[in-house]
Order: sequence, then structure tokens, then C-alpha cells
Amino acid sequence: MQGFRNHGQLTLELTQPRLLVIGPNGIGKSNLLEAVELLGSLRSHRCSQDRDLIQWDAPRSLLRAGLDGGDVLELELRRSGGRQARRNGKTLERQLDLIGPLRCISFSALDLDLVRGEPGLRRQWLDRVVLQLEPVYAELVSRFNRLLRQRSQLWRYSTRHNVQERNALLDAFDVQMALVSTRIHRRRQRALLRLEPIARRWQSHLSAGSEELQLLYQPGSRLEAAEAEEPWRLAIEEQLRQQRPEEERLGSCRVGPHRDEIALQLGGAPARRFGSAGQQRSLVLGLKLAELELMTQLFGEAPLLLLDDVLAELDPTRQHLLLDAVGQDHQCLISATHLEGFEGGWRRQSQILQPGDLGCGIEVR
Repeated sequence: MQGFRNHGQLTLELTQPRLLVIGPNGIGKSNLLEAVELLGSLRSHRCSQDRDLIQWDAPRSLLRAGLDGGDVLELELRRSGGRQARRNGKTLERQLDLIGPLRCISFSALDLDLVRGEPGLRRQWLDRVVLQLEPVYAELVSRFNRLLRQRSQLWRYSTRHNVQERNALLDAFDVQMALVSTRIHRRRQRALLRLEPIARRWQSHLSAGSEELQLLYQPGSRLEAAEAEEPWRLAIEEQLRQQRPEEERLGSCRVGPHRDEIALQLGGAPARRFGSAGQQRSLVLGLKLAELELMTQLFGEAPLLLLDDVLAELDPTRQHLLLDAVGQDHQCLISATHLEGFEGGWRRQSQILQPGDLGCGIEVR
């Protein structure tokens, strides 16, 4: 890793299934985990601008990982000229082709907004899950967002067209948006149905059997029939036509996956309103562990698990149950401010990085 956040240069060889990154705030623990997440998923959950990821006095940032299978993955972030992805030294025409060899599941305090925040954050989370399952999904979401922007522009400048021309254009949008919406709805619902029983089991484990989790998909379109592309497409197309008067009045489209909600409930009550801080953190951790288990089932290999400041707000019982569950059959990178909370056996079976190991230019072996 070169020129990433506050790290000038850092080389790290993982020698144990568990890596503990220990130290006070501000030394770059989260940045290290973020770099791994970015290389594995092309996304950072902490920011959306590449320039914020590049060290302030560096022209570029370079992330490189050598995998057990022999693959070498590289992602170069440049202040000018965009990103460049390489695999085994070969430049990839599509960055998406970098996704797959290094799958990872990450958790940080920011992920608590998954429970506490607005519906858009839960949609983004579910989209990241689907993207891990089907990288081509990114193109579907991008296409839908583009159609939605164009539709809004049509209403904004509707005075440039007479009613007949405007309706003809809206008819064309309805056909395209209904098809793309259907395919997004189907993939989101399918992923959630796969995740829920696993997440339910993990929530029960992390709460010592005292809590029952429910994940409810509440689509932004009426999907009354059983899952099938053609009936859903036709139903959404009709809903888009019916909501045009309201859309004209409000200036926004009222039907589609951009209005989806994923309800998170504990014991039948909304976790957002009634869950304690520890319960909410356990819920998000359960979702992350469910993602990890689902990926392992589907691809036959466990993703890398990244846990940033994971023990905060958990009582000792939940801490013990969590640590007992991670790092057994998968590789796990964990950051924390101190070693307290990690039992002696857990420490002995872990590779530990202390503050001096994260200094600029240090090579960690």
C-alpha cells in the first residue's frame, strides 16, 4: 500500500487467520481495513471521492494484494486520470472485473446507520450484497439511476413539449424503467430471502437466544404476484402510468426500487426505534456474519471479514459470543484501541500489529 490516507508505505504479510490491529485513534487502523475493502469491492463505506483517499501530498495511491491462489490485484487511484485496475499485471478494461478474487465483508461504527439511518442506507447495503453475488448488478442500478434522472429532467423542462410529446416520452421511459425496476426488485428480494434465515440464527446466537430478527422487504412498487419478470414488469409499467399526475405535482417518481425499504425488526418491533445500542450493534454484526456465511455457501470460499472497533457498545457476554464466532473458518482483520476484551487464547492465535508497526515506510512481517 502506497500513499493511501495517512500511510506513506505499508507492506503486510498475514501469517495467522486473525489479525489484531491495536492502537489509539488516529494512527490509521481504520484506513488499513478500508484499503482492503476498497481493493476487494471497489468501494469505501467512508467516502465517495477518490481524492479523499490519496495521501494529501501524493499524486496517486496504489493498493496491491497477493492472494493464496497466486493472483495479484492492484488498484491505482490518481488525482487526475481516474482509477486503473490491474490483475496479474494486466490492465482491466472494466474495473468490475477486479471483483471476485478478494471478496470481503466489513463492519465499522458507520454501519450502525444501517439500523438508525434513512431507507437509502439500507438499500445501499442490500445493493452491496447483491453486487457481491452478481457484479453485473452494478450496471442495472446505474441504468435505473440514469433513467430516473432523465425522467426528472423531462418534468423539469416539460414546457418545451406539448402534452402529446411529453406523454410519448413518458411511455418510453415507463417501458424501460419497468423492466429495469423488475430486475432490481427480483434480485434484492432474492438476496434478502437468502440472508434472513442465516441472519436470524446469528442474531439468536449473539443475544444468547433472547432476540428474534426479522428482515422484511418492502418494495417501492406493488408486487402482488409470485416472483416472475413479466407480471411484475407489466404491473410496474401500469403503476408508473397511474402515478403521473402525482409525479407532475410533486416533481418526483413515486414508483420503483428507489423507494424500497428493508425493515429490520427485533421481536416484531422496529430495531431503529426500540433497539438498544448493543442490540443494534449485534444486529448489524449478525447481518455481516450472515453475508459471510452466504458468500461461503455460494462460492465455496469464505470472504475476508473486516471488523473495525467491533467490541464497543457490546456487553461482555455479547463480546464473548462474537469473538467465539469469528476467525474460525475464515480470515479476520480486527481493529481495536486496546487488547483488553481479547482473551489470552484469542491473542495467542492472532497476529498483532501495534502502533509502531503502522508507521510510514514500515514493513510488517
